[in-house]
Amino acid sequence: MARITESKTGRTPFQRLLGHNPEVMNAWSNLGNVLERDALISADLKEQVRRTLAQGNGCEYCKAKGKPNAMQFDEKTSIAVGLAEVFLKQNITISDSQFQIIEETFSQEEISELFAFITFTTASQYFGAIMQLEG
Repeated sequence: MARITESKTGRTPFQRLLGHNPEVMNAWSNLGNVLERDALISADLKEQVRRTLAQGNGCEYCKAKGKPNAMQFDEKTSIAVGLAEVFLKQNITISDSQFQIIEETFSQEEISELFAFITFTTASQYFGAIMQLEG
């Protein structure tokens, strides 16, 4: 059971926890929708990154969707998932040499999108963990 009761606003348990402030819930959901969809980086790659982050960010609700599926990895996905693992293990610190690997695979625009996705997803998962949202 979550630490606070769900509001009546929102479609998902996560949204209903944010729904105590509908403006925040709507803005958060809108940004999530933008970042999750196919753009410069595919939604499938982002989902594998999201699943990787979920394993380390402590949100049971986020973990419930499963672990990353290595069978769906291509080169870009492998590097992005590796970046997510480094992000988790090194407490947000990305060295210049690690960043160089990212630059060899992704354009600057893709890097911006990927890091925006990683940091936003981490914030969402931290919220779920703090609220003890269950899957």
